[in-house]
Amino acid sequence: MVHEVDIKRVVRGPADLEERIEQLEKQKEILKSACKKAGARIKELEGELAIVKGIGMNSPEMRAAKASIEELKADLARAKEDHQYDKLVHQKELEDLAKK
Repeated sequence: MVHEVDIKRVVRGPADLEERIEQLEKQKEILKSACKKAGARIKELEGELAIVKGIGMNSPEMRAAKASIEELKADLARAKEDHQYDKLVHQKELEDLAKK
């Protein structure tokens, strides 16, 4: 089934096609530029990745960071336990005061 829009497009003919070709060429240039930028960024990131891999997970810096993280986790766990104990003690004190 042919619609009126299709008929109008056919009637306009080559001018419509030339305009569409120009639009597509502009889009092509924009996409080329975007691809070049993306390629450059990928090269930058590959360089950074090489540096990170060079440092490695077993470097002295990473081992020190891991040890520090584990120490902080242990400190946090102790602080949570202390907080829970203090909370229970204060709750008991409040209950005792409420009874008086």
